[in-house]
Amino acid sequence: MTTTVGFVGLGNIGKPMALRLAAQQQDADLELWVHDVAPEPLAEAERAGARIAAGVADLAGRCDVLCLMVRDDDQVRDVLAAALDSAREGLVVVVHSTVAPGTPAELAATAAPHGVHLIDAPVSGGAMGAADGSLALMVGADDAALAVAAPVLHALGSKVVHAGPVGAGTRFKLARNLMHFVAFTAATEAQRLAEAAGLDLRALGDVVRHTDAITGGPGAIMHRESTAELAPDDFWFGVFSNVASLAAKDLGFAIDLARELGVDVPLAELAAARLAAGLGLPAPASAPASAPASTTTGA
Repeated sequence: MTTTVGFVGLGNIGKPMALRLAAQQQDADLELWVHDVAPEPLAEAERAGARIAAGVADLAGRCDVLCLMVRDDDQVRDVLAAALDSAREGLVVVVHSTVAPGTPAELAATAAPHGVHLIDAPVSGGAMGAADGSLALMVGADDAALAVAAPVLHALGSKVVHAGPVGAGTRFKLARNLMHFVAFTAATEAQRLAEAAGLDLRALGDVVRHTDAITGGPGAIMHRESTAELAPDDFWFGVFSNVASLAAKDLGFAIDLARELGVDVPLAELAAARLAAGLGLPAPASAPASAPASTTTGA
């Protein structure tokens, strides 16, 4: 059966998501309707094969799945309020916007008396992933609502993770983005060090992207089910002990270089102090952060 899907919010990521759905209508058995306050992206979506709705209430009355990719919590609340009075029984509202941790459950409780199901499915992968259908979608939903929305979610992304009940998708996205933006901050710290050392910052960025594509970047350490301390006979104990040893050595050298060049590197110092424990290893013997812990090479 054809799934009628509405999409509200044709911004930087919402527009390529909607265009992706428009391109997938035949293959995924979808019928796409769109709404936005700006006329230009609506016209682009129409040229791609979408139909333009008169407004949110119009979408809610005709659609099986209503996707929201708007700016913030307040806009999500406003769109949901506009949808509820005319919503088709059994409508599934999918919130793709990244919102506060408690917002999805609050909105689901608001929608339920109207016979409307709300799920949260924030995305990762940016505009490029939205355009080519390679987004990761992190979904908080019950099984019944997820089944209705599944054709839409799989048309939008190549990885759909059912994280748990409503709200779990948002918590998943916030954990993912914590790492994302802390890593960005660490990158700015590395750039300052490289610049002070007279290095080519663009070349450094090229190397980072090249090697992270091979190793998986920070995700390379994320294979365990728990953050508990590791037992000495655990497979990961040996692997992470080597990681921690190399980190202590290289971070020590980097911190020494930063001090020599007068560059502030607080994240590097924090990493030197906390990485081993974060990996589940016993706390290292106290030593200056810049002191090499090993002469092992290879990183």
